[in-house]
Amino acid sequence: MVPHSNWPRISTLGVDGFLISFGDRLSEPANRAALAFRAALDHADWAGVEETSTSLTSAYLRFDPLAQDHAALQTRLDGLLAADDWYKAELPGGRRLWRIPTVYGTDLAPQLGEAAQAAGLTVEQAIASISETQVRVQAIGFAPGQPYLGELADCWDIPRQTTLSDNVPQGALVVAIRQLVLFSVTTPTGWRHIAQTGFRLFRPDTDTPFTLRPGDEVLFPPTTPERLANMKADGPDGGATSEVLT
Repeated sequence: MVPHSNWPRISTLGVDGFLISFGDRLSEPANRAALAFRAALDHADWAGVEETSTSLTSAYLRFDPLAQDHAALQTRLDGLLAADDWYKAELPGGRRLWRIPTVYGTDLAPQLGEAAQAAGLTVEQAIASISETQVRVQAIGFAPGQPYLGELADCWDIPRQTTLSDNVPQGALVVAIRQLVLFSVTTPTGWRHIAQTGFRLFRPDTDTPFTLRPGDEVLFPPTTPERLANMKADGPDGGATSEVLT
């Protein structure tokens, strides 16, 4: 997607917030821009800024209006936006590449065949397509620590279901609209359950309760149900490994 001339744009949210949007639909450049701009905000460390975060295509800033003048902060945001082509900016440093062992299909993930058919693929092609695609954590949302990952190949632009599936388990990998979601909690979903991991995303008793961060990259290499059961017994990583991206 080539950014439209109306983007990026700054919107005021109440008396203490700004939303800096880089598009009205998900694309790699818009997501890259949101992540890079949020990192630049954090690096700037402006007085009175109390929180920053990202969505799929936007960065959010919350500030203390008693400590920071609203108009002056907007001027600073305008200047920071003009300082770089955020759609081509470097992604934030410190990102990690995770390899999360994954069981595709079987009784653990019964909708793989249905999703593959919707994508016009055989089951074997679907497993290869998903497992060999390195996806980015585009945003965290819906449930604590839960990542939206993408983008997948065009064939995976399949719709959500028209009805909800009953509770898919924690660690479920689901697919729709060229994205994967890895579930941090057991919940109903309209996305198709294609694979299962033993990875625990939300760890409230640790210093880093959200294991994955926006900008991290993830691979989902195939494993067997037996090996996954053993890896789950070893701890919350479920056999996952990670390394710092350079």
